[in-house]
Amino acid sequence: MRIEWPTLGLIVLCYAAWGLALWVLPEFAVGLAIAVLVPVIALHSSLQHEVLHGHPFGQRKWGEPLVIASLNLAIPYLRFRDTHLAHHRDENLTDPYDDPESNYLDPAVWSGLPGGLRTVLTINNTLLGRMLIGPLLAQAVFMLGDWRLIREGNRSVLFGWLLHILMSAAMLVLVAAAPLPVWVYLVACYAGLSVLKIRTFLEHQAHARARGRTVIIEDRGPLAFLFLNNNLHVVHHMHPKLPWYRLPQAYFKDPGKYLRRNDGYRYTSYGQIFRRHLLRAKDPVPHPLYPQK
Repeated sequence: MRIEWPTLGLIVLCYAAWGLALWVLPEFAVGLAIAVLVPVIALHSSLQHEVLHGHPFGQRKWGEPLVIASLNLAIPYLRFRDTHLAHHRDENLTDPYDDPESNYLDPAVWSGLPGGLRTVLTINNTLLGRMLIGPLLAQAVFMLGDWRLIREGNRSVLFGWLLHILMSAAMLVLVAAAPLPVWVYLVACYAGLSVLKIRTFLEHQAHARARGRTVIIEDRGPLAFLFLNNNLHVVHHMHPKLPWYRLPQAYFKDPGKYLRRNDGYRYTSYGQIFRRHLLRAKDPVPHPLYPQK
């Protein structure tokens, strides 16, 4: 069993920083604790993503116990794992039904929505909207979908949620015992999910060919670190077994290879994305290429 020490070390540091923000920093300033918790919660989700792809031990089953309790309290790890692996079927990317991570709707569904809801969803397609209301909307849609599956008798979905509830309850006991107020931790969880929405905002676009649906964002700053280089997203989709710290080397060694692969779907940085899309939607909500019935 080959151990990827950078990933394992980062998992340890992530939990150390989480404990520091819960037990030590509130004694100095609650604001300082929040400033640490928000990126730590976002980073932990990125580490969960690494583990579900088989890092740091080469087999998922060895890494999962390290990250199975979601620090964000919102997304059960087992459900994240199953839906994300389904998302990696590239031929289904952006499909409103077959891609679990798609933000597009079937145009027929869109046309039947009330005007107020369409306004909310349009706002959600700006970067600012995605950060402010995106976590709440995504959680509601995710939970409603899983509730339907549970009612239909899907035991794996039920198990994923029951385990998540148990793990989250245990974490809340720890938080309640710490100097940090529980409500502050919940605010940090929402803010951490908001940060993650920056990553997922334009990872994929509607495109006639599957190869052109996945982005490259050539950012190498703090957000790229928090997202464990998944801004180089087409590299990850082509090489999902490549660990996070190898992705920049793979891309910058031959960027043309990957930009030919994704038909040039590229941004230079997250700063460029903020400038272009903070208040302006990147896409329509109804899938622009979805077959009309």
